[in-house]
Amino acid sequence: MSNLYQLDGRVPIAQAVPFGLQHVLAMFVSNITPIIILANVVGIDQELSSVLVQNCMIIAGIGTLIQLYPIWRIGSKLPIVMGISFTFLSLAIAIGASQGMGVLMGAVIIGGLVEGLLGLFAKYWIKIISPVVAATVVISIGFSLLPIGANSFAGGQGAADFGATNNWIVGTVTLLVCLLCQVFARGFLRSLSVLVGLVVGYILAVCLGMVDFTGIGNCSIVALPRVLPFTPEFNIGAILSIIAIFLVSATETIGDSTALASGALNRDITQKELSGSISCDGFVSAIAGVFGCTPITSFSQNVGLAAMSKVVNRFAIATGACIMIIGGIFPVVGYVLTTIPQAVLGGCTIMMFGSILFAGFGMMAKCGFSQRNMIIVSTALSIGLGFTAASDMFNIFPEIIQTIFAQNCVAVVFLLAVVLNLVLPKEVE
Repeated sequence: MSNLYQLDGRVPIAQAVPFGLQHVLAMFVSNITPIIILANVVGIDQELSSVLVQNCMIIAGIGTLIQLYPIWRIGSKLPIVMGISFTFLSLAIAIGASQGMGVLMGAVIIGGLVEGLLGLFAKYWIKIISPVVAATVVISIGFSLLPIGANSFAGGQGAADFGATNNWIVGTVTLLVCLLCQVFARGFLRSLSVLVGLVVGYILAVCLGMVDFTGIGNCSIVALPRVLPFTPEFNIGAILSIIAIFLVSATETIGDSTALASGALNRDITQKELSGSISCDGFVSAIAGVFGCTPITSFSQNVGLAAMSKVVNRFAIATGACIMIIGGIFPVVGYVLTTIPQAVLGGCTIMMFGSILFAGFGMMAKCGFSQRNMIIVSTALSIGLGFTAASDMFNIFPEIIQTIFAQNCVAVVFLLAVVLNLVLPKEVE
């Protein structure tokens, strides 16, 4: 059992599967949601949309395996779970709707290669990410995720039953079961608190009639991934726009990876791990473009789960990656997982997102509460969180600036923290 809390401990497959499944369920809906939204807005037919969902599951599994077991210098060896990023969604919709999915995929492929190369040469620029900058970014990630958890708890933003009684009941029961397991359970069961809460919440949702199984009979038994569902086209404007968002995504990966090392491994992250994490982000995103998917990134939900459960065993999490790949090959598996109501996921993720904040506060405590750090953190967070909450104030800026910063508090916080860290004198009285 103790090997579950070690990166390379040997874990029996019977133990590894439930812990791997817990990680998959924590991120599954978030992984496929961006491509579903993109397909609906751009007007992709249902058959091709289903293919893209399967491809996203397979790409997420492959990316996770590469993070866990690096290829050359690509991958971090950290228990990072990868998935399709929400960061690119608004720009992807704009490019896909106006210029076509081929132009979007061409931009994703080139942008991914650029981020991958930046990751390989991270040692030349990573020093600008000082401990106080990393802590500030991690805190901003935690804050940015709290509304996502709350919206899921209420049934999902835009849902017809948003805030309905059933969602409150299911979300509350799920959260309470997670909390009770975390506080009173011991050993194996305590580490599986999120999975236990999810299962109990799902059963309750089925009893309340919130789960629809009607489409399961239409699922084929086996379906292989389709390569190049869109023929890539290369447009310089689209490529530059996507590269700008890739830089934002890289900052989120830095924050997630740093939070994971601090919160789950109780140590500082190494330069080699950061470099491998960023390069995996980029190069796997380029592969995602070949399969018709938008870029991939590390998932903050799973960082929170690892920090809370302390389960960091690479083999256990690799079983989750294999489950994702199997779910992509066998459509019925993916379909069943898509029936998990948002309220159940919200009940599970509320506490996980809070644990990311806690990890950020711990990192800040290690940096110290000097006057200089106070200025960096308070300015970056107040402007980053405050300005993006009133995103219309960015309307005077060009569209590319709005796309990168208007609704992405992590990008604003990162930029301000880096600039302040560079320009402020080392000793501020």
